[in-house]
Amino acid sequence: MACAGAAVWLFGEWNSGARRARLLLAGGGVVGAGQPPWGELAAGLRRVRGRLRPEWWALAAGLVLAVLGASVVPVFAGAAGVPVLRRVRLARAARAARERRGDAVIALCGALAGEVRAGRQPGEALLRAAWDSGGLGEAQPAVLAAARFGGDVPGALASAARQPGAAGLRGLAACWRVAVDQGAGLAAGLDRLGGALRAERDQRADLRAQLAGARSTALMLAALPVLGLLLGTALNADPLHVLLHTAAGLGCLITGGALEAAGMCWATWIVRRAEAG
Repeated sequence: MACAGAAVWLFGEWNSGARRARLLLAGGGVVGAGQPPWGELAAGLRRVRGRLRPEWWALAAGLVLAVLGASVVPVFAGAAGVPVLRRVRLARAARAARERRGDAVIALCGALAGEVRAGRQPGEALLRAAWDSGGLGEAQPAVLAAARFGGDVPGALASAARQPGAAGLRGLAACWRVAVDQGAGLAAGLDRLGGALRAERDQRADLRAQLAGARSTALMLAALPVLGLLLGTALNADPLHVLLHTAAGLGCLITGGALEAAGMCWATWIVRRAEAG
């Protein structure tokens, strides 16, 4: 059933693209008219795939194992894995957002330095650079209002630096305070700030690349029990029946699951500690 669904899905995508190309190149007809039933099914599957989050695949895997092993234990295990995987997904999304905001702050420093060197006043330069780079994030209206109407720009920048990944705005606030209040060169300070932020970003990227091997090894070791189940099934040992329908198998399943979770938590803690250091 899974292979048939995948075939219908892929065929529907290919057929839809080919039909759209023929209609556009021929210059006639309406795109989407006369769509065959399998094309509509593929479109519906694509919409469902776009709405489903990746963590729900844990529940789907639990349902499949429950059918194969004739037990409800995999269903509960898959349901328990949904919030864990959701937390992992949200953590990755937050991390990506922090990195994007940090890159935007670096771009803001470079754009602002260029605007100041072009001869614009700091307030006007900040307005132009902020719109071009988007480095102020959600606090952009407050900072731009302060720059436009003569408000406390360093204070607004310091408040904007509380956003995850926008810590570099504290340095921008310090440069602004020193340059505007004491007459120092703003462009030179922004260049040094941007260089420091880029060096810190490159250091984090290098450390993450060095830790990728350890993270991959931990994931590979975590997947070994699945390989063991597949090998047992290939040898006609029926491991699912042993694990789900015997007392010794349930004990091994609970103990192995606890050790698996503890090992993954330990490996994750080691990697995070190294990243924080």
